[in-house]
Amino acid sequence: MRKGRTWTFPNRPVITSSAAVGGPFEAKGALAADFDILHEDFWLGQDSFEKAEKKLLEQACEKAIDKAGMKKEDIQFYLAGDLMNQIVTSSFSARTLGSPYIGLFGACSTSMEGLALAALMVDARQADYVLAGTASHNEAVERQFRYPTEYGGQLPPTAQWTVTGAGAGIVVNRGIGPEITSATMGRIVDMGITDPFNMGAAMAPAAVDTIEAHLKDMNVDVNYYDLILTGDLGRVGHRICADLLKEHGLEIPQDRLGDCGLMIYKENQPVDAGASGAGCSATVFYGHILKEMAKGKLNRVLMVATGALLSPITFQQKETIPCIAHAVSIERTENI
Repeated sequence: MRKGRTWTFPNRPVITSSAAVGGPFEAKGALAADFDILHEDFWLGQDSFEKAEKKLLEQACEKAIDKAGMKKEDIQFYLAGDLMNQIVTSSFSARTLGSPYIGLFGACSTSMEGLALAALMVDARQADYVLAGTASHNEAVERQFRYPTEYGGQLPPTAQWTVTGAGAGIVVNRGIGPEITSATMGRIVDMGITDPFNMGAAMAPAAVDTIEAHLKDMNVDVNYYDLILTGDLGRVGHRICADLLKEHGLEIPQDRLGDCGLMIYKENQPVDAGASGAGCSATVFYGHILKEMAKGKLNRVLMVATGALLSPITFQQKETIPCIAHAVSIERTENI
């Protein structure tokens, strides 16, 4: 069923397994204990950062499959995307996995774009086992979108630190785990921002637009969810998001409105305005949040992954930054 921009899933697909893999900065972060695999360096035994990113995603997928007690051959569809040109990280990991593959690009919103589509496929009985995942790598993404870190360029305080990590989850038609109840698909929101070092401010209005649409479509108020969690707005974007929601009459209590970009690292880590990257919301959700739900600390979560759909070419052509946010509602049930 569809309600406005929201898909509802009457068959309530289940996230039966998930995994999160991180790098050295994440190993020193606030959520280190919730990762399945952590690496000591950025290279992961590879000869390039791009190959290291591919390995991150491969490991997250393999770990999720292993934790579900499944084999690669059991996965009927694989949905993935990343920030590299032509989403090569995802496509090359799909080559390793060998499953039917649908490549996605939603920038940092890809984690929930993939999960929403996986739930849609399973709820419609077009698949029984769908794997969704995404990844980012600090060194690879920085030279893809900005400058190689070897340059040592000084960043403004609005800049965010790209997460080195990957997250993946398996969605099934029945099983033990939290259920996906609905998904609100985002639309492009562009407020005219051109600064690629201020992603939080660019993406915040898109997050507000999707949150507002979801609550209206589902006819629920902000207190329905234990946590409404945005992807990677960081300090700047999170503050803007809260202010805009309040202006729209949606004053969400501080303890119920969170941001993955503010959760993953510790206060003393030099991450400027917080974390970002496709791996940010993916690792926090598929690692920390689902474990908190399994413990019964969270029962209803609205996960809102945000993405800035720019490229080096559009920046050089002085285009503004179109942004998007996709929201997925996940609920804990008694079967956990």
